[in-house]
Amino acid sequence: MGSVSEAVTGIKDGSSLLIGGFGEAGTPNKLVEAVSERGVKDLTVISNNAGRDKAGLGMLILHGQVRKLICSYPTVPGSDRVKQLLEKGEIELELVPQGTLVERIRAGGAGLGGILTPTGVGTYFSEGKTTISVHGRDYLVESALTADFALIKCQRADRWGNLVYKGTARNFNQIMASAGSITIAQCERIEREGIPPEVVHTPGIFVDRVIEMSEEPR
Repeated sequence: MGSVSEAVTGIKDGSSLLIGGFGEAGTPNKLVEAVSERGVKDLTVISNNAGRDKAGLGMLILHGQVRKLICSYPTVPGSDRVKQLLEKGEIELELVPQGTLVERIRAGGAGLGGILTPTGVGTYFSEGKTTISVHGRDYLVESALTADFALIKCQRADRWGNLVYKGTARNFNQIMASAGSITIAQCERIEREGIPPEVVHTPGIFVDRVIEMSEEPR
């Protein structure tokens, strides 16, 4: 893509977004900031955590652009914005155990309807959900997760959209790449000669747009 603003074209009021990253590792902050600058609102965001107040996803939340957040860690030290908005009824929060969140996204990318998990049976997380027994053990039925757009970050890409992640930045980015109707990758550099197939983490068939950024990869 020519610019970061062009890369996020099509994201509008009411869109759903998968946003990669784990804490500060592998978060596509430049893409998220571009979304914030568009001024879109009523977004549904699926992410492991809610970011910090003035960076990435935290910026969207700070500016009141997120209507619903689906995540495992809604607050971090020094960032209580989600809690404040929740108390005011200005944001909806769906809290999901981390392993369950990963599997729901993976199922969405694989075209499955959902998963079975023993996590949360008989607890707060089971309220309003179907419980079934398999071989004498109870499981919750959890629906798959997909989104209109997946915003992810990688270290390298090529002109066919094949991606390689650096270290722990692989985290949620890899599974989210397959679960977005349109997947947009922020990368450190684009390999003009292509990436050898044996080192590709995400095949280009899952990637729709790539934007080359100069910030240090995580």
